[in-house]
Amino acid sequence: MKNKTPSYETQQLREFAEILRGRRTIELFLQTSVPGELLKDAIEAATWAPNHRLTEPWHFYVLGEQSITRCLDLCRSIVSAKKGSKAADFKREKWSEKPGWLVVTCRRSEDELLQQEDYAACSAAVQNLMLYLWKAGVGCKWTTGDIIRDTRFGDIVGFAEKEEFVVGLFWYGYPKLTPTQSRKELSYVLTNTP
Repeated sequence: MKNKTPSYETQQLREFAEILRGRRTIELFLQTSVPGELLKDAIEAATWAPNHRLTEPWHFYVLGEQSITRCLDLCRSIVSAKKGSKAADFKREKWSEKPGWLVVTCRRSEDELLQQEDYAACSAAVQNLMLYLWKAGVGCKWTTGDIIRDTRFGDIVGFAEKEEFVVGLFWYGYPKLTPTQSRKELSYVLTNTP
């Protein structure tokens, strides 16, 4: 029996490309909970990201109500010190509207090259996670603000800063509004060499 050459599934590829092109950073969410099983499935899909030497350097922390409240208080404290209490109250209120909170960390390494490779792997895992959720109708916002660099953040989330560092804080939920966006033409970012 002859080996069959895989057929080119244009319809499936077009649908997949639409998912890739359609994913957006979501700022405004509906106040509807995302099922825990859906989030677990998305995290499991995230762990299939490429990672050099199969290091699997990522860890995922799903924040509960107490941790979220502590993060909101920390946010308020950070903003208050920089911009005053009015700005801090505004930001705390805005952040309190985010329905789901997830923190992704990367294992630290003394080897600089391995650390770069592991961070790249974690970023690929995050993309898997966000695309999986997007296909299910759930949007995310990846944030890396002052809060993730504050030494108190690790205590709230439950990781040791000497062993892990934060890749990002992710808010997730069903989008209230999905923004439009465009990208540069391919000719600006693609070079074919001889």
